[in-house]
Amino acid sequence: MMKNSPSAFGRDATGHPTWAAYRQRAFDEVPTRRQARALLQELAGQPCLAAPVAPDAPLVIYGAGNFGRMALDFLNDVGIEAVMVIDAKADQLRGSKAWSGIDLRTPDEVPEQLKSDALLALSVVTSPVLPLLEGLQQQGWKRCVPFYDVAQSFRPKHPLSNGWFAEPLSASDLDAVGECLDGWDDDLSRAHHLMFLAWRLARQEWHFVGVTVDNANRFFIEEVLGAVKPDDLFLDGGAHHGSVSEAFLAVSGPNSHIVAFEPDEANADRFAAWCANQPGQVRARIELRRVALDALSRDRRFHGGLGYMSQLTGDGPETVVTQTIDAADLDPGFVKLHLEGGELDALKGSLATLTRSRPVIAVTVYHNADGLWRTARWMRENLKDYLLLMRTHSWCGTGAVIYAIPDERKPVS
Repeated sequence: MMKNSPSAFGRDATGHPTWAAYRQRAFDEVPTRRQARALLQELAGQPCLAAPVAPDAPLVIYGAGNFGRMALDFLNDVGIEAVMVIDAKADQLRGSKAWSGIDLRTPDEVPEQLKSDALLALSVVTSPVLPLLEGLQQQGWKRCVPFYDVAQSFRPKHPLSNGWFAEPLSASDLDAVGECLDGWDDDLSRAHHLMFLAWRLARQEWHFVGVTVDNANRFFIEEVLGAVKPDDLFLDGGAHHGSVSEAFLAVSGPNSHIVAFEPDEANADRFAAWCANQPGQVRARIELRRVALDALSRDRRFHGGLGYMSQLTGDGPETVVTQTIDAADLDPGFVKLHLEGGELDALKGSLATLTRSRPVIAVTVYHNADGLWRTARWMRENLKDYLLLMRTHSWCGTGAVIYAIPDERKPVS
């Protein structure tokens, strides 16, 4: 099944992991249940030589997309300044409001000395990461790592958790992950789950022929589009600025509705502004609730003001009162949860609603180790007569989503 397995583990002279501490593997077919189990056993015995990387040299960001902008915001929050941002399209981006005051350069404009001295943090997840890291080293960069490995060195000072490293699987964990691999309703899900596991457990980047990593269709894969009804109520958990609600409006009918949950005040204000700009008949179908979703109603610590990264966290500087989906008294046809690690708790607080309304569900699972198997097991055990699928929508073990579609909504083939 495996086509090739180039590997080159390595650390630089100071002991820091380089791109060569990561591994690429390519496979010529998607795995069956039996093949997925065998690959899991093989993966469980692999070492992870990568580690969180604290910036101890001038820090340079590679990538001037949304992720690069978020990386700069994160660094500002932790008191670190990036000396430069590198992007092939720097000439087109210079002077824009988003990059005002930033030293933004194309790769060929970077001084060679900086390539030797700096730590380059790759802020790209829309394409395979390891070929990029290898190419950058060939251009002369001595230390190149994924940005999330830099961010992870600031835990728990900052709650961003996308760079977590999974602990080695215990025997019981291994059994639970194997059961999840068996339980997916298509082989494509097994491939996506293994890709997710490979990065989180061993910082290996796996590729399966025929498996596409597409961020453009996150939350709206073909199976979801075939199951959503024109008049559905969309429950947007973690609504941020409204981009997913806007995407829902584009695929739903004029009788659909949205109830959005967003506890971060700045994010909620942006959502409200987006809503206010909609035509009157659309505005009337959208409701914003400034509430954090949880397993039960209680006081929780919250870290707000972080944009995408705002979340419930034990180290948060403020306290909010959370709410369950069951207490929201809604009848959703489509539930999306993107809660920076709080998804499983929100699901536990929604069981009565899910059982009664039987909506389509999309849940992100890449913010903590619940995504290895716990969230999938909960959904398998509590959602009866549902199709369960998993897709990864970006690289570096991010963008992973579990989709649940009730049997009665599956398109007739």
